[in-house]
Amino acid sequence: MKKWLTVIILFSIAGLALAYFSSITSDRPDKEKTEKQVELTFLRNLGNQAFNQAYEEVVTAFEAGHPNIKINMQSMHWGNEYELRLRTELAAGNHPDIMAIDSPNLALYANSGSLLSMDSFMKEEGNIDDIPEGVLNGLTYKDEIYLAPIVESSIALFYNMNLFREAGIPFPSGDPNNPMTWDEVLEIAKKINNPADSVIGLDPAQGFNVGEGPAYFKMPILWQFGAEVISPDGTTADGYINSKEALRALQFYQDLYFKHGVAAVDMPPTPFETDKLGMTVLGSWAISELQQTPGFILGEDFGIAPLPRGQNQVVPNGGWALGISSKTKYPEEAWEFVKFATGYEGAKMFVGISGDLPARYSVAKDFPELNEYPKNIFVQQDQNYSKSRPVTPAYPIISEAIKDLFEDVGKEGKDVGTAANQAAEKINNGLKDIKKP
Repeated sequence: MKKWLTVIILFSIAGLALAYFSSITSDRPDKEKTEKQVELTFLRNLGNQAFNQAYEEVVTAFEAGHPNIKINMQSMHWGNEYELRLRTELAAGNHPDIMAIDSPNLALYANSGSLLSMDSFMKEEGNIDDIPEGVLNGLTYKDEIYLAPIVESSIALFYNMNLFREAGIPFPSGDPNNPMTWDEVLEIAKKINNPADSVIGLDPAQGFNVGEGPAYFKMPILWQFGAEVISPDGTTADGYINSKEALRALQFYQDLYFKHGVAAVDMPPTPFETDKLGMTVLGSWAISELQQTPGFILGEDFGIAPLPRGQNQVVPNGGWALGISSKTKYPEEAWEFVKFATGYEGAKMFVGISGDLPARYSVAKDFPELNEYPKNIFVQQDQNYSKSRPVTPAYPIISEAIKDLFEDVGKEGKDVGTAANQAAEKINNGLKDIKKP
């Protein structure tokens, strides 16, 4: 009887304990059900179909691995429309958590206090050794990293093989480490140039367009001749954009139009594809565009060589990169997305879909076509010889001044010294107007 009583008491105690622990368990919230759900607004530039699809798939992959984070992605056409929308939203206090920034405009947003410094994030988890130094410099303002890149850009010399054959000119080397000099390009342009047949020898830097294109394509000419646009400390353009090196670059450029006549201000539609233009400087994205022209085949009708050099071998870099708003309520979650999208996995997915140039060494190594002619030219130039446009809040003024400067000397025939001094004055006025946050 005592044994049964003991057993009953033990079972009673066990039952009470079980009931107690059951009550604790039932009161404890399920981790997955109560994990905080976060929605992040992501404002980006609108691109072509492949570019947009790449972003869609990167977002889908991220959300699949982060069920507690929802990415509300919104897109706008790049250029003035996008910049106007973004700046209007920021001025109104409607900060997207994550935003795409055209890297030359980085300092404008960082200086205004709109961007969160990602320096600690990038240095701890961003694997910055996987990003070329020249590219990283363009993402850094006042020694802190503010943007993370997915893809990059580069330009090269495209040449019409049909016109080269007609003139008996050997095709240039495709070795990224062995570009022609601008003097060599000039001599070839003289041989190809044929006004009687409306054949133009060379388009040195994408004619005379609007937007950011003129600065992107023309600033390298200054760098190649040993010039800079502004001082290293970003305080003045005087003595830099109007230096003797800059004047030499500008005179060479002007002479292509006025002295040698191998470049033309007015060109017919699609002159390169119709055998009316011997050489032109284009971006990596032009390869697929040109191949859409029936009967105009890479390796048969046109070829690609490294961007010509002057005193220096240098090409422009930069592109759309991701930043985090300084006003976001969810900096950790925003970084998780930026880390994924710009890291190895996300960037590899993006490049595979978009066909753009990767910003990371590791991603470039994983695509055989990026290590073979002609795309290896763009990749290796970007990795080894690229330079970022000046990182300053006054960059929009600099971009406009560069456009006006090259129009003045190449289109209007203005004295290069006078034009350069005017450009220096414009830029200095912009530098003086920089406001501290």
